[in-house]
Amino acid sequence: MISSKSEPFGDTSCDPQVRGFIHRPESANGNGIVLTHGAGANCQTSLLTALAEAFAIAGLTVLRVDLSFRQARAFGPPRPGDAARDRDGLKNAVKALRKQISGRVFLGGHSYGGRQATILAASGLDLVDGLLLLSYPLHPPGKPAQLRTQHLPDLKTPSMFVHGTRDPFGSIEEMESALKLIPAKHWLMPVEGAGHDLGFKGKAKREDLLPSVVAGFLKFA
Repeated sequence: MISSKSEPFGDTSCDPQVRGFIHRPESANGNGIVLTHGAGANCQTSLLTALAEAFAIAGLTVLRVDLSFRQARAFGPPRPGDAARDRDGLKNAVKALRKQISGRVFLGGHSYGGRQATILAASGLDLVDGLLLLSYPLHPPGKPAQLRTQHLPDLKTPSMFVHGTRDPFGSIEEMESALKLIPAKHWLMPVEGAGHDLGFKGKAKREDLLPSVVAGFLKFA
């Protein structure tokens, strides 16, 4: 049974532009979610594509988008000066999705994309109804003192974190400690045995995880 159809999506009326793919469910419930990628990837990763399909099965319209730095360069990580523009691009993506649906809007991101989503939400904007953070990069691997938590006390948006127990960017214990800084409702979903890729690396696809993530997020949000 086909649960959704994915098609290229673009909005060139704004700057940064919105570029990616939209999944339209057969039985839409009016809600939607924007999903974006990490520093070394784009919106066509197997993780984001499979997650988008899982959300579409649940009735959400899903917009997978490339961050601004990836639109500018096909390869390579974001530069230090890219972050603000990447957040502006996410803001535009949320606005674009709102034009497609009538209900609630959520924002999700893997690693760097998720971190930028939290910074954007913590900036005081009443932007989305909830955040889904996959493999939040709490600190660089091997550098636990360099915590990326400065904005968390300002995060007022309900936030669900999905984190592997073998993620070098932060242990479950470190994540639990850091998330105490968030005044809003939040939840940490550990994924046993998973690294930063959450089981989606190369041809490996831990697709059995995704229905649980989607169900857990929709119950949480």
